[in-house]
Amino acid sequence: MNVNGTPTRTIWLADDGRSVQIIDQTRLPHAWEVITLRSMAEAARAIKDMWVRGAPLIGATAAYGMALAMAEDASDANLQAAHDHLYATRPTAVNLRWALQAMQDCLRPLPADQRAAAAYQRAAALCDEDVEINYAIGGHGLALFKQRWTERKAAGAERLNVLTHCNAGWLATVDWGTALAPIYRFFDEGLPIHVWVDETRPRNQGASLTAWELNQHGVPHTVIPDNVGGHLMQHGMVDLCIVGTDRTTASGDVCNKIGTYLKALAAHDNGVPFYVALPSPTIDWTLDDGIKEIPIEERDATEVTQLTGRTANGQIEAITITPAGSPAGNWGFDVTPARYVTALITEKGVCPATRDGLAALFGV
Repeated sequence: MNVNGTPTRTIWLADDGRSVQIIDQTRLPHAWEVITLRSMAEAARAIKDMWVRGAPLIGATAAYGMALAMAEDASDANLQAAHDHLYATRPTAVNLRWALQAMQDCLRPLPADQRAAAAYQRAAALCDEDVEINYAIGGHGLALFKQRWTERKAAGAERLNVLTHCNAGWLATVDWGTALAPIYRFFDEGLPIHVWVDETRPRNQGASLTAWELNQHGVPHTVIPDNVGGHLMQHGMVDLCIVGTDRTTASGDVCNKIGTYLKALAAHDNGVPFYVALPSPTIDWTLDDGIKEIPIEERDATEVTQLTGRTANGQIEAITITPAGSPAGNWGFDVTPARYVTALITEKGVCPATRDGLAALFGV
């Protein structure tokens, strides 16, 4: 996508051809800062501390983390150590496991002196594949958006109103995004669209990142408190919902940012289509029951008790919003059962959120 008119990805090789550069997403939307990762440990910290986030981008960063590790020490022992260190950073997003396995499959058969070059090539290929996947998701989602727009326009609507949760745009991927890809492609065709942007507490990825992205692209949008979505649906102000996913089971249960389940319930109660944009690397074919089997990350309580923003004097500062001594819980994700998902939008097409639907698309 473009930042100030310049085509930009979320992760790229530095000019030295070895280091990796990323956008520090913890500083957005108030500051644009690029961080250079020079070691596997720094890549792991970028994932754990959410300098990068979003399942596809986590996977891409982990792949480059393996390349950085091989540039330091390409031994079998370090190959396994790097895998294990990176794997421990975020337990929920399955792309992390997928990318690390892809890197191991590529590197383990090679002699040590060939591993570093091969690792950089494979990581770059994974990034290119992510862009292709997301662009294809955008195309399949665009068809659904156009169909819904035809229905709503016939009913007198002046624009397509879309509600999204968290950030599943290009900042969560290498480029284009998942749930936002159809939005961008709909807008780029000159069709009228407006996005309701859930702020997505506690980290505010909607208010901070999705709104920033849409601003950069010129897409009309409104940031809303998380609890407003149901009200909007009750009053016919949402035409469809679309979200991303960090892990989806073989039976179609969807794990996404905390609060997604509540939006799906509201959409179901009000007859609003609820779509999930699903890159195939986020499908966990080993799991069937998402509620019982997907590990849910619990993050530091300070993400709940503190907010970071720009003060009147232009400084970016953190403030505490809870009473001293009050504990806070911070579950990062929830699981939406497949029965509340209207359809899954993948790079191979659209399917029901069922085992049979996914199997038919992917031949599993």
